[in-house]
This record gives sequence, structure tokens and C-alpha cells, in this order.
Amino acid sequence: MNKTYPSAAAALKGVVADGQLMAVGGFGLCGIPEALIEALRDSGVKNLTVISNNAGVDGFGLGKLLETRQIKKMISSYVGENKEFERQFLAGELELDFTPQGTLAEKLRAGGAGIPAFFTKTGVGTMVAEGKELRQFKGETYLMEEALMPDVALVKADVADKSGNLRFRLTARNFNPAAAMAGKICIVEVEKIVEVGELAPDDIHLPGIYVHRIVHNPQPEKRIEKRTITEKAGV
Repeated sequence: MNKTYPSAAAALKGVVADGQLMAVGGFGLCGIPEALIEALRDSGVKNLTVISNNAGVDGFGLGKLLETRQIKKMISSYVGENKEFERQFLAGELELDFTPQGTLAEKLRAGGAGIPAFFTKTGVGTMVAEGKELRQFKGETYLMEEALMPDVALVKADVADKSGNLRFRLTARNFNPAAAMAGKICIVEVEKIVEVGELAPDDIHLPGIYVHRIVHNPQPEKRIEKRTITEKAGV
């Protein structure tokens, strides 16, 4: 089955809608589906709840959707690089479910595995535990976290074959496989598309059974979130 679509807009058509729960892969600006985020902005859908480690930066990544007020709630673990995020949150314009990073990853992994909830010690005794069930296991207190099962997952991979088998590149893998597995519908943006059979089985990081649509973006911008240069003596 050929799952490729001619554009990001075409891949989103008939799938995205107002009020959806949506997972977006990436960590900072590393491994984000740039073309799909722009197409999502251009689609005009609104009142989205977005699961992502963070919300990009001002004017790039998910920051573009914050500027257009298409996101009503973020489920994130880090939000420190986005001034518009900060402004909207402090003004009461944006809801935030602030989630420890490991817990966020496990919420997506559990959702993809069909596990509705799990217990963790992370967050016990803090505001993270407010309103959540606590239980004792072998004398230790754990809190229950519910899995995340988004309506749509937008992810980024390096290579896909036409059936959707994926290979990620180095640290750009990050949250992408977990988001892809958790989404009821998964749309993936890739830099290279190959024929079925060209990827060796051991080189496939995520099987195509999780992927529904593929869009080709051979030259993403890959903006650096914060460029730092080591100063050398005598320079």
C-alpha cells in the first residue's frame, strides 16, 4: 500500500478538526514535523490540545500555532524557550498540563501499547499528584497516571518506505516513535522516501502498521534552537 501524499496539506485533509487531542513529535526544535505544523496552521483548525515535550520557540515550530491562537491547551514538560507561551499562560489564555518528562514519554508509550494507566513515584508529594489516585506498593507511595491516546499524531522521520516503515536519525528520534504509536491516526513527514524492501528489517525503527499517511519534505529548515559557540583562547 502506498501511503504517500503530494503535500502536507493533502495529508492533513479530512483528518484534522477543531477540538482534537494531538501529539506532535520533537524535542525543542530537533525532530519536529515542520511542514505538517505549517499546514496545520494554514488549515485553520482551532481549540487544539497539543501533547509535545515543548511548544517550539517564538515564530517557529508549535510557536506558529500559539501565534494564531489555535492551541487552547498544552500537555508538556518544558516551556522555557517561548515568550508567547509564557505570556498566554500567565494571562490565563492558555491551559497547561505540566508533566514530568519521563512521565510524558510513558503516557504516550502506554497509550500506544493499549495500557490505560500506570503507577509511578515521580511527582508524589508535589502539585503533580493533585487530584490523582495514590496507592501503596511494598511500602512505597505511587500515583496513577493515565495514558495519552491522541486523535492524531504528527511526527518526523528521516526515511520511510511507501508502506510507512520508518527510520529516524540520531537524536531526532526522541518523542516521535512514542507519539506515532499512541496516535489513532499517524501522519509522518520524512526527508527521503524509498521503495518497499529497500530498508533492511533491522534498520526499521518503527513498523508501518502505525503510520497512515506520509508526506515528503526533502529540505526542512532544521532551525537551531539556541546556537552556542565555544570561545577559544587567542581568538
